[in-house]
Amino acid sequence: MGKDLAKNKKAFHDFIILESFEAGIVLKGSEVKALRAGRANLKDSFVRIIKGEIFLLNAHISHLETTHSVFRPDERAPRKLLMHKKQIDKLFGSVSKDGLTIVATSLYLNDKNIVKARIALAKGKNLHDKREAIKKRDADKEARAALKNYK
Repeated sequence: MGKDLAKNKKAFHDFIILESFEAGIVLKGSEVKALRAGRANLKDSFVRIIKGEIFLLNAHISHLETTHSVFRPDERAPRKLLMHKKQIDKLFGSVSKDGLTIVATSLYLNDKNIVKARIALAKGKNLHDKREAIKKRDADKEARAALKNYK
């Protein structure tokens, strides 16, 4: 996996990630430039399967002022994801049968400098799961601080 362009940290907090997939993403040229400049936010984004095609919805890719174009793409437009039909069918089965969710976890550049989306099958965390994760993170932070002060 190459360079991360945008990461969805909230997804790891709100969901238990079960399985991860790579998908191509249909973008305009100015959107690719904006992504490379780090102007993307996946915090409230989600993935839906509509009529056998898979879309990334509510992902925010800002417009760059440096792009010399009158055309301004919608910053929250639905973006089509590119996956094999078998993979989409597998995801659709998991979502409809098991009640799982598909979330976008990151956008990144692969080895060939092509923007890819990492999406994941996820199960929503309960409130007590989130609290346990926060307690564990705080305990790890305290342990690191104690080790740092000990040296």
